Amino acid sequence: MSTPSGPEHDRPDPSLTAIMSERRQLINLAYRLLGSLAEAEDAVQETYARWYAMSRQQQDAIESPGAWLTRVAGRICLDLLGSARARRERYVGEWVPEPLPDRTEWSGGRPGGIGADPADRVTLDESVNMAFLVVLESMTPAERVAFILHDVFRYPFAEVAEIVGRTPVACRQLASSARRRIRAAQTPATAAPAARHADIVRDFKQAWEAKDIDALIALLDPDATAISDGGGLAAARLDPVQGGEQIAHAWVEIARRAPGLTVLERTVNGQPGLVAQQDGVTVTVLAFDIADGRIRRIWAVRNPEKLRPWTTGRSGQEG
Repeated sequence: MSTPSGPEHDRPDPSLTAIMSERRQLINLAYRLLGSLAEAEDAVQETYARWYAMSRQQQDAIESPGAWLTRVAGRICLDLLGSARARRERYVGEWVPEPLPDRTEWSGGRPGGIGADPADRVTLDESVNMAFLVVLESMTPAERVAFILHDVFRYPFAEVAEIVGRTPVACRQLASSARRRIRAAQTPATAAPAARHADIVRDFKQAWEAKDIDALIALLDPDATAISDGGGLAAARLDPVQGGEQIAHAWVEIARRAPGLTVLERTVNGQPGLVAQQDGVTVTVLAFDIADGRIRRIWAVRNPEKLRPWTTGRSGQEG
């Protein structure tokens, strides 16, 4: 059969620009839902694949393509969150969300990915800082989707219900339960202002480089926790390190075992963090939770599959 031709068939799709302009919003949504940029990219690609699998007539019949894309992406993420729980039960050691660099530090698209710069499209606000993402991991998939869609992206519960497959009342209850989880994870401690946060991270870097155990202990909360994520692909402690003194000794031991380690100050998920390099290659990205002038939690991501955005580019420059 010959391929149809003519002005009507050859005309460009007037909705293409509008459809593709939704990509930033979808990446932002999917990353917050999944805690993984790689999985977020895959979810968004699958969303667009479903759009383009429809006929032109089916596409034209959709009143709001943006709303359709969001519903499909949300459902894909909901399914992925369900399967992710089983996968993470088999994960080697602790699972930490994939850290995001500042857009100026992004090294390029991942192999086989969309090839552009997802970090340039993920808005680095308080809803992507590592502490927030870690709390999201404690939620059920339905709680997480309802909370992110309503509280972060301001979708009305009627629309959230279409994605989650529950009633609006049930979605309101899910979001309320998610908020309780967030409040329970918070402490009365006062979060450090951005400038002070950066100073404490810088002091930690200097004390680590100097192998100064006393200085490290002074910067760490006595009840601090450090979690490492190697995913079975890089050396990492399988269990959290508990206590400021224990963390200080552990980090000094790391410095002693890796004399060529270079530590750089970098933005990690919108907050001051550190990047450790060995022979110019990023091997660890560290995010910090700081309150009352002390470090309460450290997340050290060493799984190389989560470090692809950090492995080349400007990472060799001090900043």
